[in-house]
Amino acid sequence: MRQKIVLSTLFLFLSVMVLAESQLIIITSFPKDLFETYKRAFETKYPQIDVVVRSKKTSAAVAYIRETAKKPNSDLIWASAVDAFAVLKEEGLLETYELPDEIGESIPEKIGTYPIHDPDRQYFGGALSGYGIMWNEDYLEAYHLDPPKEWSDLTVPAYHGHLAMSAPSRSGTTHLTVEAILQGYGWEKGWEILFSMCGNMSVITERSFGVPQGIISGEFGIGVVIDFFGLSAVASGLPVEFVYPSITPIVPASIGLIKGAPHMENARKFINFFLSREGQILLFDSKISRLPVIPELYQAAPQGFPNPFKMKRSETKFDVQLSQQRYGLINSIFDQFITFRLRGLKSAWSEIHKAEKRIEKKVSKNQDVTALRKLIAEAKVLVTQIPVAEADANDPEYNQHFAKEADKVQIQAEIEWDVTAKKNYRLAKELAKKVK
Repeated sequence: MRQKIVLSTLFLFLSVMVLAESQLIIITSFPKDLFETYKRAFETKYPQIDVVVRSKKTSAAVAYIRETAKKPNSDLIWASAVDAFAVLKEEGLLETYELPDEIGESIPEKIGTYPIHDPDRQYFGGALSGYGIMWNEDYLEAYHLDPPKEWSDLTVPAYHGHLAMSAPSRSGTTHLTVEAILQGYGWEKGWEILFSMCGNMSVITERSFGVPQGIISGEFGIGVVIDFFGLSAVASGLPVEFVYPSITPIVPASIGLIKGAPHMENARKFINFFLSREGQILLFDSKISRLPVIPELYQAAPQGFPNPFKMKRSETKFDVQLSQQRYGLINSIFDQFITFRLRGLKSAWSEIHKAEKRIEKKVSKNQDVTALRKLIAEAKVLVTQIPVAEADANDPEYNQHFAKEADKVQIQAEIEWDVTAKKNYRLAKELAKKVK
């Protein structure tokens, strides 16, 4: 009897071990349509491997990998936010892997000036991503709004209450968009545009996919999105459009092998599959609509599909190291002045827009508006004032205070910023109301 129990226990143990070995565990921020397509295709090619997907937003994925670093229980991280991979690499949480020659040779080293793969081969670009503006055509027609083309267009008063975006602290792709605006326009001008366009926001969503969902449903008209949300909606025949502003980075959505991954060989097979022609062609699926990293595949792209290797873009170079270095700082500033104080910001801008209309009427009557314009200029300074100098924002030592767990410097700064935001928005509103 004892022998039967021992054999039975041994059989169960071996069965569990075999099952564990046949798994592949992926942490991803990608939407279900994307990862389910690849899960099915990979499991068809390798029926002995069961793909398990852990869906997490990028910031949560990074935190999870840190928390489980002593005993990793996941194999791959797969996400769009390239600076998240830079963080994981710097902390020694990714494995080095050399791609097979037949895969590596089909992919260029760079897109523009930007490396597609990590030079140290710790993460690999498998889909190119751009960031832009998506809108609902029926919504714009109903509200008599013109389609925007540039980030600066979103600051126009006519869009007040019609926009949406997610917070960079909650979405790695939104963080890249915010960084693109700050790097493309410059620190002070970039924040001025961000404060102005966010003053027109209807909402700051919890997750990045809440923006395209709201646009498709007509909850709001225009949103800041990563390109595949817009392109897939257009490809599906929905009444939406998408545009790349001239200032936007085209950067790789990457995949990386987690240090100490429990199913290392299966993870390598998935990386190879994803970067192969077989895997890359799946990106053209209308539900996915992402940009492959193999240039020759665009010959088989759907009609009208963008080709990032031929796309005209701003000459501004996106500095991913700077983005990664000040990741926490930018997110903290945005949250304290915009995410958590959106109501006050919107209210201040609403009064400013109303005051500007009153000034226009006085101008039409040839009245002197010099003093009134000065009041509006002062109000705008208050609602676009950034509390951190560019030199500090680019200082690695200062940024360390915002890198991981909040320390005394970050806590004190955020308290001061919260007080400043409330005060500035209240004063700006009062100044605007003085324009009679």
